[in-house]
Amino acid sequence: MRFRIPLTFASTEILKKRSKVFYSLLREKGKSKLDENLKSCGVDLSRKEYIAICIRTFLYALVILYLVSATVLLVVGNSYFYLWSIGLSLVFSLFIFFSQLVYPQTFVAKRQRNIEKNLLSALEDILVQLSSGVPLFSVLVNISDSDYGELSEEFKKAVKKINAGSPEQEVLEELSEKNTSVFFKRTLWQISNGLNAGSDMTFVIRDSIKSLNEEQMIQIQNYGNKLNPLMVFYMLIAVIVPSLSVTFLTIISSMINLPEFTTTLAFISLFVLVVFIQIMFLGLIKSRRPSLL
Repeated sequence: MRFRIPLTFASTEILKKRSKVFYSLLREKGKSKLDENLKSCGVDLSRKEYIAICIRTFLYALVILYLVSATVLLVVGNSYFYLWSIGLSLVFSLFIFFSQLVYPQTFVAKRQRNIEKNLLSALEDILVQLSSGVPLFSVLVNISDSDYGELSEEFKKAVKKINAGSPEQEVLEELSEKNTSVFFKRTLWQISNGLNAGSDMTFVIRDSIKSLNEEQMIQIQNYGNKLNPLMVFYMLIAVIVPSLSVTFLTIISSMINLPEFTTTLAFISLFVLVVFIQIMFLGLIKSRRPSLL
């Protein structure tokens, strides 16, 4: 995964240069969560530089959206087009600003899930290779060239530093410090401690797999417990309420003789609401999925 600020069309270096004027207006602050997330993303940006880029994008979006919305509303004949344009452009520009502001955290979380999703299968691959007599460094090279997503990318960094002459255990310790995944950190610490102690790496990897399997079972149980209330919520909001609403609208429209346009609009609004709830529910299920699955 390559870090790219959403709704921007240039590289981070170019954006950083273009946002210098806003950078000078911001105050210095101690280490924050944003600094940690940017470091985990692997980009050469400080908190002030990133916020300056977000402010610049916000102002550009505000001006462009105002001009576009004002032109459209003027063409359709709206008398207060300038007021509506200010409100619309401000709402959408703020949405863009906050989306960019939280993007590093979203990027780190997505990357962490990608690593943990492939961690168990990669460790099993490592165990098979070590049991076959393959040296640990060759195993790391093979994993970095395999299709394990972000996990392979992390091991590529380690292999590159080891090739440059750094000791394996130091490289693995450094890699664990920069990564946000708890399970990946724990695995790297176990491997690094095993190298320092001169232990048999097959036993170390086997213990790591065992602990991850236990954690996976706990996550599956917790996932099942979380799904039960979600299913009740889904049945209530997406099945029972729409069914009752259709019946209620049908009876009311026939009793008070609602206009055809109003009745049609009500049914279309209900349909759009149900579709939105379905999409929201699918996203909720996906977000609650255990990271080790």
